[in-house]
Amino acid sequence: MASNYLTPEQDQRLRHWETWNRNYFIFAFFALTAVLIFSSQLGLSSEDSWGPLGLIIAALIAPIIFLQSVLSCPACGRRMGWRAKLMAPDQCRYCGVVMRSKNKQNT
Repeated sequence: MASNYLTPEQDQRLRHWETWNRNYFIFAFFALTAVLIFSSQLGLSSEDSWGPLGLIIAALIAPIIFLQSVLSCPACGRRMGWRAKLMAPDQCRYCGVVMRSKNKQNT
């Protein structure tokens, strides 16, 4: 695999995705925690039905799935998918590009 680096523009796009992904994950974590803690007081769930609570949980989780599916390697354009987790992987498994700019390799 080649050991080339991203251009500064590609690196900036990747960091932008990481920022959105991380920030939404933090928001969703606290929102899900609050919804689950206060669901019975808010009337979202009962012993018989979890319908409204299920819709809220699905609405909070769906963007996480979307954000994971849109990440592609800035160099080759192939989808990273679930390999990315919260941050971009260190290297693209398809083209071998290092997922950072050469200028930022020591940070």
